Amino acid sequence: MAADLTPEALAAHFGLEPIPREGGRFRSTWAGPERPDGRPEGTAIVALLTSEPGDFSALHRLPAAETWHFYLGDPLEMLLLAPDGTSRTVVLGPDVLGGQYVQYTVEAGTWMGGRVAEGGAWSFFGCTMAPGFTYDGYEHGNAARLTARYPAEAARIAALSRP
Repeated sequence: MAADLTPEALAAHFGLEPIPREGGRFRSTWAGPERPDGRPEGTAIVALLTSEPGDFSALHRLPAAETWHFYLGDPLEMLLLAPDGTSRTVVLGPDVLGGQYVQYTVEAGTWMGGRVAEGGAWSFFGCTMAPGFTYDGYEHGNAARLTARYPAEAARIAALSRP
């Protein structure tokens, strides 16, 4: 990786903006044609998270599957809370032979949140959805309700929640 590749340089190059409520910075890179229900056929974004305090993807869920793609930087750790009450941790990163993923699809209705893995500085990644993302379909997580449903993950839920 080039030494001058920094979060600031990536944000400037891609024109990244803050992600409302969820956290991190992003830019939309594609939206497919509009469907009869008003949603785009599909959407794609690039996004950036850093290890700075408060910079994380807050727990949220979506009405369609979302595929996350790792591009550059340090591994990204994701907490997934499934509708059946189970939880899972997935790490996006370059060490595919060590169990990390360069691409991972989060099923519709799964609560998801993520942060740069411990010891890392930043992660640059992308997300795609079909049908595409709309803010109407975004559901922001409530820490108290999620902790009641997934008590074993209480500490991680608190760490990945914001009002």
